[in-house]
Amino acid sequence: MATTDAATGERVQYQRFDRYHRLLHGVLMFSFLGLAFTGMPLLFNDAPWAVRLAALFGGGHGAGILHRIFASLLITCFVLHVWRLMHRLFVKKDLEVLWGPASMTPQPRDVAELVAHLRWFLRTGPQPRFDHFTYWEKFDYWAVFWGMGIIGGSGLVLWFPVFFSHILPGSWFNIALLVHGEEGLLAVGFIFTIHFFNSHLRPDKFPMDPVIFTGRVSEHEFKEERAAEYERLAATRELEEAEIGPAPDWVGGLAKVVATIAVTLGLVMVGLILYAVLFARI
Repeated sequence: MATTDAATGERVQYQRFDRYHRLLHGVLMFSFLGLAFTGMPLLFNDAPWAVRLAALFGGGHGAGILHRIFASLLITCFVLHVWRLMHRLFVKKDLEVLWGPASMTPQPRDVAELVAHLRWFLRTGPQPRFDHFTYWEKFDYWAVFWGMGIIGGSGLVLWFPVFFSHILPGSWFNIALLVHGEEGLLAVGFIFTIHFFNSHLRPDKFPMDPVIFTGRVSEHEFKEERAAEYERLAATRELEEAEIGPAPDWVGGLAKVVATIAVTLGLVMVGLILYAVLFARI
């Protein structure tokens, strides 16, 4: 039987993300913020703010060391994520990794939902009924996944030049330097604007969506945002299995603090980048 959250008055929550995903996302978020704040000062080294920010990390050398530490954390997240996917696919024989409502693989349904969503925005059609992952969540995921491969690969080439000099021609190091900086800039711009808006800053979520921290959604939120998934699970016993008690009060409080700090830092970095691009080089 459903219980009630004493803090919010809402019925029992439904689990959306397990502890493993929440922990991995936390490390990912921390490492990405660290990479942004140690990498952008090196990329925009002629901007006044970049010099001051790098000085906080011990100058260019100190920022470079911290950048590699954060990179190690990010690479670890990437490896653990891919390992779990491979384990599900080849050990557990879970084909839902590749296809189905709980898969991040782009599918024809996503195109139909994108079109339906555009029609809803233009008030020419009803609001689409989303399942476990929406088309924009898949876009966010693959943008990050693809970017981590490119940024990580080029970063490793720059990190271990002696080793890779035995494999790659010298011109590739110039390419790696260009790709690493530009792709890193693209990733920072995307995460701190598009992803932050989709996850936290859009009107129905502002000032933040705590789901990635608590792993839970309320019944009302579940029905409202993922009607197709709710009805699909309600047709079986899977909905009951997804029921979970409310998160401890300290988790919700910590989520608000962490998310507020992360979003604020991200928007500040976007502002600094725009300043460097539009004004600092005039």
